[in-house]
Amino acid sequence: MISIAGPTVLPGRPPYSVEDLFTFPDDGNRYELFNGSLLISPLPTVPHQRAVSCAMRVLDREVPRDLTPLMGVGVRASDRDFYIPDLVVVPEEAIKADEPMLSPGQVRLVGEVVSPDTQGRDRALKVVTYAAAGIPVYWRIEPAERVLYVYELNGDTYGPPAAYGAGTGVTLSSPFPMSLDPANLIKP
Repeated sequence: MISIAGPTVLPGRPPYSVEDLFTFPDDGNRYELFNGSLLISPLPTVPHQRAVSCAMRVLDREVPRDLTPLMGVGVRASDRDFYIPDLVVVPEEAIKADEPMLSPGQVRLVGEVVSPDTQGRDRALKVVTYAAAGIPVYWRIEPAERVLYVYELNGDTYGPPAAYGAGTGVTLSSPFPMSLDPANLIKP
């Protein structure tokens, strides 16, 4: 017989702080905060995780020795803003600090793989939020389109993204020099 659990009851009430997240149950959901409001997502799907793994392989090959790509690490943008991007690139010192989450100043590149459950957040909300936090480069990986969108910080906002389709050789200079084919980020 299959047992179905009832809804999760979260402690406290909105607006939530990053500290409140530490009191939430480990119920299989990803809890993020936008200005104290909860953003709740189920665990990523297998195709989504495959795309993240492909992107990590590319980054592992390309990052300089003093930087490290990571996946599924929390970024505390403020006391009421907290995200769990699909991937980040950080300096080695950020890892040695052994903190439960990163600050935006430690993140050189942040990346999201767009899925049906997160497309609105990844295409709009996170573009604004990551820019406001001062993260220099945002990658939006669109598996359905087979396109990598690269946003670079221009003051307090990102400029229009550069779009790179699968099958094209791309040379990027920020946040570090690298060459890649977006097809390697997204397997068909």
